Amino acid sequence: MTFTPAPPPTRAPDRTDRLLAALGGILAGCGGLAVAALVTVTVRPEAAPVVAVGGFVVDHTPAGVKEWAIRAFGESDKDVLQTGVLIVLAVLAAGLGVLALRHRALALAGVGALGLVGALAAVTRPDSESWTDVLPALAGAAASAAVLYLLTRRLVGPPTTTPARSRRRFLVAGAGTLVGAVGATFLARSAGGDRSANATASRNALRLPRPASPAPAVPAGAQLPVDGISPFVTPNRDFYRVDTALVVPRVDADSWTLRIHGLGVSRELTVTLRDLFRREVVERDLTLNCVSNEVGGPYIGNARWLGVRLADLLREAGVRPPSAGGPADQLVARSVDGMTIGSPVETVMDGRDALLAFGMNGEPLPFVHGFPVRMLVPGLYGYVSACKWISSLELTTFAAYDAYWVPRGWSAQAPVKTQSRIDTPKAYSEPRAGTVAVAGVAWAQHRGVSRVQVRVDDGPWQDAELGAQDSRDTWREWVYRWRAEPGRHTLTARATDGTGAVQTEQRAGTMPDGATGLHSVTVTVAAAQGGAPARGARPGPSSTGRR
Repeated sequence: MTFTPAPPPTRAPDRTDRLLAALGGILAGCGGLAVAALVTVTVRPEAAPVVAVGGFVVDHTPAGVKEWAIRAFGESDKDVLQTGVLIVLAVLAAGLGVLALRHRALALAGVGALGLVGALAAVTRPDSESWTDVLPALAGAAASAAVLYLLTRRLVGPPTTTPARSRRRFLVAGAGTLVGAVGATFLARSAGGDRSANATASRNALRLPRPASPAPAVPAGAQLPVDGISPFVTPNRDFYRVDTALVVPRVDADSWTLRIHGLGVSRELTVTLRDLFRREVVERDLTLNCVSNEVGGPYIGNARWLGVRLADLLREAGVRPPSAGGPADQLVARSVDGMTIGSPVETVMDGRDALLAFGMNGEPLPFVHGFPVRMLVPGLYGYVSACKWISSLELTTFAAYDAYWVPRGWSAQAPVKTQSRIDTPKAYSEPRAGTVAVAGVAWAQHRGVSRVQVRVDDGPWQDAELGAQDSRDTWREWVYRWRAEPGRHTLTARATDGTGAVQTEQRAGTMPDGATGLHSVTVTVAAAQGGAPARGARPGPSSTGRR
């Protein structure tokens, strides 16, 4: 009988081996992500594993956690999320690297499981339209598994190989992996840049039409001459951004189309950007704000928009509002990234300047604000009206369909609530005694602002001076000349809308349909120049953002 000798056992790994194995797992992960990035170029940016998993997290995170993230990180929330995904992947990869020292097959199965998670996240995203979305994650997992296998074999060889030699072989292979990953990532970014270059070129070449109905000039007194107050027109670079897109869609304007279809549509329409340019183009000043804006918060801005009236396009498709016998009461706008936003048909068609906008402050929409076309409905919060990167409009009913945010705890309909904000003085500031300008903005879109009042501590409400009103769809600036005396004081503002309704003092959170309450700041007034602060005066906390 012939016996085949068993292969010599590998040496037992020590602490250094485990540390290097963890590094090997991370390098294998880097290699896999680089390969995934290359494959993503042939599919679409949203199919990248980190983006897909991040999007899955966004879709399934409780609304309260999302609100906390917006408050804590502002417009950097998406970067924080993707960084968090990468950190989790790095920890898992390091763990799989250590596991591979003794249980290589189990570790490779773990890599495959991560690949399946990424593939499922990509193919189940609302904007996924093809099975090919699974390819980046699966290709990346295969590459990671191959690299992990090779690095592990080099790290712990047979007993005849000295530890020093095995580790040198591992480090050489690891360095090669790192160089390859960097090179592949660079190629992927270059190729992806070429793809987005078409969209960028289409935007750069775009010449906006002149409006047939231009916006009236902003009244001279709309911008108050007060240091620290918000500009009446928000520059594009400063306009807030709140959305769920981890990768900003870059749509080629030349290939963009919008489909209008659904319940009560007698003539389905598909229009291009050039088709919109040939219609009556209107220009309007409109203030837009996010439902996630807390009392006194920053997620609001005012801009001059250029576009076409949405109601005209709907009528062309044969749509009638419910008041005229139309069967649809909800207009669902769908973005190229899968976002759905539902608006009341009656509101969109009641005569207000609901727009399909393609211009913002005299230039084509920036990509982050919806290029080439977005939707705007004055008087409604953005999550029920302001679809960016719009690709279709479907007529349906609120009973038949819930748009993206509704199952997540937000109201299906959300008119803007009357609000006011103190821009200056800032919380914690120490203005000098004397006349201090307390100033800010107030808004009640489509109702207008008729009055703003300021209260100092627990004193009576005093009328502020209002800036000139541009339109009832824009915010309004205000200023109150306060005779400030030394000491700690709390300043509170409230607005009255054009119907005579006073802003409520009742505090409520942003969910389910917008925050309420009065904005206050606490300041410490120092004595006049050359004097000293009043006895006992100290900085106090601001109630900015509290409800």
